[in-house]
Amino acid sequence: MDHEDRSKLIDMQIKPYKKDSLYSYTLGAFPTYELILSRPDLVYRVLVHSSFTDMDRLKSLCNVNGIPIETNNKLIGRLSGKENCYVVGVFEKYTSQLSMDKPHIVLVNPSNMGNLGTIIRTIVGFGIYDIAIVLPGADIFNPKVVRASMGALFKLNFQPYQSFDEYSRQYKDHDIFTFMLNGKKTLDIKDCPKSKLFSLVFGNEASGLDDSFLSVGTSIMIPQSPDVDSLNLTIAVGIGSYVFMNQNS
Repeated sequence: MDHEDRSKLIDMQIKPYKKDSLYSYTLGAFPTYELILSRPDLVYRVLVHSSFTDMDRLKSLCNVNGIPIETNNKLIGRLSGKENCYVVGVFEKYTSQLSMDKPHIVLVNPSNMGNLGTIIRTIVGFGIYDIAIVLPGADIFNPKVVRASMGALFKLNFQPYQSFDEYSRQYKDHDIFTFMLNGKKTLDIKDCPKSKLFSLVFGNEASGLDDSFLSVGTSIMIPQSPDVDSLNLTIAVGIGSYVFMNQNS
């Protein structure tokens, strides 16, 4: 289906996002540019506000990729709910598969959409391009996730799993490292576990990983002061990703 056909298909359907929608949105100019540059074939259309100041560049990029572009202040306001949103990209949801021979981040039941988007942006920044989400978990295509990722979502592979066992059975060659407050090995940048192929596993923002994960692979504890109960999930993923990529690249 070409862009013109796609555009006609959803002409009467562009509504605020729902999880069962066939399409989602990039809210803002930067993630929309990243969407077009990374996955132009998935873009239905681009909506732009009349006060947007970089119109020539955006029009040029859309024209090169055959993407319909229209000025529609009212629809942007309805979709974004934000006064400072001037560009919206409407794109088709898609599936992908994790790389068999690359490191993975595994999130078990992540619940916060902003955190998920920030984690995606962080791991891509450290050179990890594969993320598994053990369900139930936040919807990776929710516009809040897309926006928080600043378009990094379109640069990585992602895959949902019904259970951690399902994931681990598929990637038996990966060394598993579970990040837990009571992990048996303390993470040290000078003494990070060596692995040619690793999966870093993190739990839910509120409850972390349960004790059953202590017997899965190697459990890791990030050292911290006793003045906080735990680190924020996004910070923990950032620390783990940086240390492991720095020592295993």
